[in-house]
Amino acid sequence: MKSIPLFFVGMAAILLTSCKEEAAEKPKVTYDAAKTEKAPTNTDTTQIEIADLPIHIPGTNYLIHPVGDLNIYTGSSRKYESASATNDIGFTISNYSEGEITGYLRNLKFQLIGSDSIKALSEKPLLIQSATFLKTVAEKTKQQIMVYALADVDTNQDGKLDTNDIKSLYLSEIGGGRLTKMSADMQELIDWNISEFQNRLYFRTIEDTNKNGEFDKNDVMHYHYIDLNSKDWKVSDYNPV
Repeated sequence: MKSIPLFFVGMAAILLTSCKEEAAEKPKVTYDAAKTEKAPTNTDTTQIEIADLPIHIPGTNYLIHPVGDLNIYTGSSRKYESASATNDIGFTISNYSEGEITGYLRNLKFQLIGSDSIKALSEKPLLIQSATFLKTVAEKTKQQIMVYALADVDTNQDGKLDTNDIKSLYLSEIGGGRLTKMSADMQELIDWNISEFQNRLYFRTIEDTNKNGEFDKNDVMHYHYIDLNSKDWKVSDYNPV
């Protein structure tokens, strides 16, 4: 039986170790008493901010302009999949379907139809992953509400906002006003849905109670709802388990 040279054995071990390191997920929370929480910089010089063409959600009086990063693809590294790409540049930064805008967006800007004025959802750094118009709630309560899943704090302290930071739940009015954080700080949004007959928004979050920087089975799940019949958007807790 032929022996395998030690050089190749060593190289294989290095490759396996490298693959494991690349596959390991970054923690979403970093606890470091020596660091103070600060706003993410989002200063990636390879990215250029652009906007998609405006979106009009039926039943509303606003155009919504999704704003994000121009996607420049190099080799096999593709930051996002794009429906519109030319010469390794992706010009489409969002997707729209039935009242929901998705993507990795730096902002949304709202324009009242008939006006040239455009208002940003926030002046602070954000990474918006979804923005959803609550059509059934609007039909029943006359409140036109948007729901957002987004990152707003650099929770892993790497100097930027990305999908490795905690995702939070926000609400706003259709024109971007009254932007309000509904989930608790340092709790990861898991999911949300609408109970149409109650006009309630239910959502779940998870808290890193053991402070290991990850969300796992040893952490605590929290259950909440918001009564959208009321205009104060109060968060209430409930305990199904």
